Amino acid sequence: MESARARPRKPDLPTVPESRPPEPSLRPSHVLACVWDFDKTLIPGYMQTPLFRAFGVDEAAFWRETNQLPGLYARKGIRTSKDTVYLNHLLSYVKNGPLRGLTNRRLRELGADIELCPGLPEFLPGIQEHARALAVAQGLEVTLEHYIVSTGLAEMIRGTAIAKHCAGIYGCEFLEEPLPPHFTRQHELTLDEPTEISQVAAMVDNTVKTRFIFEINKGTSRDPSIDVNAVVRSEDRRVPFESMLYVADGPSDVPVFSLLRKNGGKTFAVYRPDSEAEFAQCDSLLQVGRVHGYGPCDYTEGSFTTRWIRHAVAGMIERLVAERRQAVDARVSQPPRHLHPPAAGSVAKPGSTQRGLFGD
Repeated sequence: MESARARPRKPDLPTVPESRPPEPSLRPSHVLACVWDFDKTLIPGYMQTPLFRAFGVDEAAFWRETNQLPGLYARKGIRTSKDTVYLNHLLSYVKNGPLRGLTNRRLRELGADIELCPGLPEFLPGIQEHARALAVAQGLEVTLEHYIVSTGLAEMIRGTAIAKHCAGIYGCEFLEEPLPPHFTRQHELTLDEPTEISQVAAMVDNTVKTRFIFEINKGTSRDPSIDVNAVVRSEDRRVPFESMLYVADGPSDVPVFSLLRKNGGKTFAVYRPDSEAEFAQCDSLLQVGRVHGYGPCDYTEGSFTTRWIRHAVAGMIERLVAERRQAVDARVSQPPRHLHPPAAGSVAKPGSTQRGLFGD
């Protein structure tokens, strides 16, 4: 039998506000983003090739050693990132001699020697102008921005002819002269001429890439006061996910492919035309639904990849036009108009809203 004493009342739980779908925008200006991986996407190989060549380092031996490191460290109970363990191995080469004297300035200079894929850098400003012209013809103002998000070296990317066409470059970075312990106690900090890189300043792996996608999406990349973890309504985000296209070769890009596909963005994989293995890898990404399409990393006029990207951009602009038309229909009321009574003897059609001068 239940006790006559009243049971304690459960405390009210906070209510979670329902998320509302983004409203179609009336604004005439929009930003699209084409986000690129770098190695085997904008260049046919790996960016470090000019670096190893300049310092006389055996590139194949370096990567062979790097690939063995995660397993060797795991035996000691140390977990390492397969995407970025090479950064510390580079620093070992600096410390122990083969790359001694390597600075950020030298990395940027060597970036100019990186071989680009066919059609670059001309394709980048070309697709920007293509997007602008399509939008103008539809009465919109659209800016297409290029971003590079890479597990490679940001300073080398900044040295390429591609860099000037990019609104942002995200990659791994090095420090040359780390500040010493207790530096806050010093009244003056000496700014010595850098001698060589000595510490990892920023690291990008396959999951960190998604963080930068959110920075582009929310506008953090342009306004640092907007924290990447801040709650920003969909309609207020600078570059909506559905206005993004991500182009990459695959191995370190699955998290970004998944993020954009889930949120309405476009994804495209590229392969080197002479690599059967890379072709098969891209086809596998399509079969499992990671990408919308794939093609060779050839950006010359008329290539399949160029046409696919142009078509994707055109589709984004068509969507913006349709959304604006929908917003006008839904949120802009029609002005008052003169109403006239029906002619004598006429019968109003069923459902007709025709009324007298002053209504019913």
